[in-house]
Amino acid sequence: MNGFRKGLFASIVAIAVPLTQASAATSTFDGTWNVRISSSTETCGNGATVSIGINNGQIASSSAAVSASGRVADAGSINVTLSNGIKRAVGFGRLSDASGSGTWRGPLCTGTWTAERM
Repeated sequence: MNGFRKGLFASIVAIAVPLTQASAATSTFDGTWNVRISSSTETCGNGATVSIGINNGQIASSSAAVSASGRVADAGSINVTLSNGIKRAVGFGRLSDASGSGTWRGPLCTGTWTAERM
């Protein structure tokens, strides 16, 4: 019985170690991205460009003017929230190696976005 327990423990460790190493690995999409935001109507503005950073799949803003948060999945699907004061927009889309695109919506406006890796 004691040999069985040791074998079981060794098997669990052999399976668990690669899993923890994989979750700590950097994301394919890590780095700085330049995001161009366009609105669907002129009343919502002409759009803007913001810089975001991705670190291990987590999104953070690279600018003091805009707060960004969200996540990029391993396959490249992205959910992001941008806020500036009381203004807030939620975006969805997909990233590839060097670019991406998607849609966004806020309380009164909607639009599209495109991104380039810097």
